[in-house]
Amino acid sequence: MVERRPLIDGLASTPAIDPQREKEFVYGTKPAEPPPVCIEPMAVPIPDRMPISTRIRGDFAAALKRASLERELNGVKPFAVQDILEQALEPWLKTNGYIA
Repeated sequence: MVERRPLIDGLASTPAIDPQREKEFVYGTKPAEPPPVCIEPMAVPIPDRMPISTRIRGDFAAALKRASLERELNGVKPFAVQDILEQALEPWLKTNGYIA
């Protein structure tokens, strides 16, 4: 087994570090010139999907997960829980006039 030594002994045996190199590592090098300023506003892409959080009955959750896994094993699309929920919600939202 290797003989243990105090931490300070290990630190004292490290080679000397160039202070300039240390500053460059810690603070990074600054760019020679600032990045160009965009005059036109950039278009912000609208995300296709947004996260939502909700709770559903336990039997619904179990059935949904089982359907998802069985459909994936059988190669039937949609099989992802997210896609199944989207397909189920779309007719209700259309019927009630929330989407066109």
